[in-house]
Amino acid sequence: MKLLYFSLFVSLIDFINSVELTFELPDNDKQCYYQDIEKNRTAILEYQVITGGQYDVDVELLSPTKEILYKQIKSQFDSHQFTATQSGVYSACFSNEFSTFSHKLVYMDFSLSDSENPLPGTEEHATVLTQMESTAQEIHKSLNAILDYQTHHRLREAQGRKRAEDLNERVLWFSIIETSAILVIAITTVIVLRSFFTEKKPGHVHSNIRYQGFK
Repeated sequence: MKLLYFSLFVSLIDFINSVELTFELPDNDKQCYYQDIEKNRTAILEYQVITGGQYDVDVELLSPTKEILYKQIKSQFDSHQFTATQSGVYSACFSNEFSTFSHKLVYMDFSLSDSENPLPGTEEHATVLTQMESTAQEIHKSLNAILDYQTHHRLREAQGRKRAEDLNERVLWFSIIETSAILVIAITTVIVLRSFFTEKKPGHVHSNIRYQGFK
């Protein structure tokens, strides 16, 4: 049974051609993600800061020999495509070490190019593709483009929602402070005006008259 699970796990690894996730990057922190890429294989690194601070991070793409292939300082979003010059594990590192208090929410897609033919067996044709085969390939490319568009729209929606929530929270706290200030001013005004129109007690008046007559 364990051997069966291990075989399934290995077979799943073979199908994994990308690292796509949304992660939280705390302040003064650095996180790296890795992708095993074969030589002459094309890969794409795409990222976007969804929330946090000025929506910027430092990004580095390193080769298996720790050579810097791509670097950006305080970048909000970008996409970088490259071809592996050697087989090995490539790493994409995201740094928020320049920030002292704000953490970031970052989306990353570290994927390999789709080198598989959507129509197996067509590469063996001696003639050109039929109209149906060409249409099937176009549909395959269009579906991949739709997936990319959906991802970008989800990220923009999440970013807009977070900004709206932050703005709503700021308006709420400003309203609470403004309401508290109005109440304090109103109560203070009532107390001051009331002190102006408060009559003196009779006992104090008689005592003052007796004191003057005695003199």
